[in-house]
Amino acid sequence: MTPPFQIRADYDARTIVVYQAYSSAIADAALRAGRFVAPFSFHRMTWIKPSFMWLMHRSNWARKPGQERVLAVRMTREGWEEALSQAVLTTADPAAVARAAVHVQWDPERSPRGAALNHYSIQVGIGRHLIRTFADDWIVGLTDLTPQVRKASTLIQTGRAAKAQRLIPVERVYPMVRTLESVVSPRWMKGTA
Repeated sequence: MTPPFQIRADYDARTIVVYQAYSSAIADAALRAGRFVAPFSFHRMTWIKPSFMWLMHRSNWARKPGQERVLAVRMTREGWEEALSQAVLTTADPAAVARAAVHVQWDPERSPRGAALNHYSIQVGIGRHLIRTFADDWIVGLTDLTPQVRKASTLIQTGRAAKAQRLIPVERVYPMVRTLESVVSPRWMKGTA
């Protein structure tokens, strides 16, 4: 049985992949530049998600307006862990959340058909004070997954979920140091396990 709060991701020794969905204008500009540039907003929080399936649920498989393009954002693990070290859970004291450079929330993980599962997926909101660092220093690559997403969605809709599974990135448990675990774990989970 999967633990309820566990970060699962596609990662290697140096990097981790997070996912975001954007309009074509933002995605095309970013892919041309190899990093986020205008019309991407550097003045508001941007949410990154290591769960591909959760982003598929959120973007309705790249069919929601303004979320028609899915990008795999490869960032340094050092940057990911730095973001987590500055995080405050969105369920914390509202004043602490308002001051936080990074927000963390946990939402039910999703199946390919969108059903809520019995474990959670982390979402990390990078605030406007760190967004330039995220975009300029932590990101090492951007990949457009939109064609892959559309193909997988079509396969699922036509009853070929097993074939679609081959198009879904493999995610495994991300190794968390205890100090970061204590920052991002929901309060009622602390002291358990």
